[in-house]
Amino acid sequence: MGQLGAVTALLLAAGRGKRLRPLTEHWPKPLMPVNGRPLLEHWLGYMREVGVDEVVVNVHHHVDEMLRFLERPIFRGWVHPSVEEEILGTAGAVRFNREKLGGESVIVVHADNLCRCDFSDFVDFHRRRRPAHTDITMMTFEAEVPEACGIVETDADDVVVGFHEKVLDPPGRRANGAVYILDRTVVDWIVEHPEVTDFSTEVIPEYLGGIAAWHNSGVHRDVGTPEMLDRAQRDAASPAILEMAPDDEWSAWFSGHPIHSMVKALSFGEVER
Repeated sequence: MGQLGAVTALLLAAGRGKRLRPLTEHWPKPLMPVNGRPLLEHWLGYMREVGVDEVVVNVHHHVDEMLRFLERPIFRGWVHPSVEEEILGTAGAVRFNREKLGGESVIVVHADNLCRCDFSDFVDFHRRRRPAHTDITMMTFEAEVPEACGIVETDADDVVVGFHEKVLDPPGRRANGAVYILDRTVVDWIVEHPEVTDFSTEVIPEYLGGIAAWHNSGVHRDVGTPEMLDRAQRDAASPAILEMAPDDEWSAWFSGHPIHSMVKALSFGEVER
């Protein structure tokens, strides 16, 4: 049993990665190498670190490659792929996998972002320190380009009371990191509202005033463009938690995959931050 008691996680990895073309024409975005390891493996390392009991990963694009990665022996019995014939949306994926997402709390992650933070503290905040009347904990970060993000407004208790999704001249730079911990009641609400498919535009507005904000002062980066993927290689070394993924047959095969040279060929230089 992990730090949250009985807890499961949904890693959202079904997107096509259109902004990363042509790389994503050859390889799935969630498996893009970051410091030599697939991006999704970084997230699975965090899930192992905080003691998540079961992990569901939704897949849609490059299904064969995604399943080959997820069905490795090190993930057997713990990580479960969920194939979507049609993309269901972020909230739709929660509803579709409701039977697999048991436990008192559910971690939901947009797994196409790179995160470097004290994830254990994020979990502990939700469990012990968030305001009592909140049902969701949202990870936030300082956005470099706030117009491209969902910007949050918080009250004196760091509860989200306003949300502005990709608007011109937003009120601040504190952005939704698209990493959440949901109480079971939130999953139940999504199940009871089949018309709801998107977390940012439908679930968050419903729960304004009931969302606690935990701020990531480390690295939080969208790797959705070639430039951002290139920058991600320099953000931080692979964390020690990735030692949970030994060099198995898949990783040996992956180490020689052409995607590494394709990513290394990206050269945007050091970008002023």
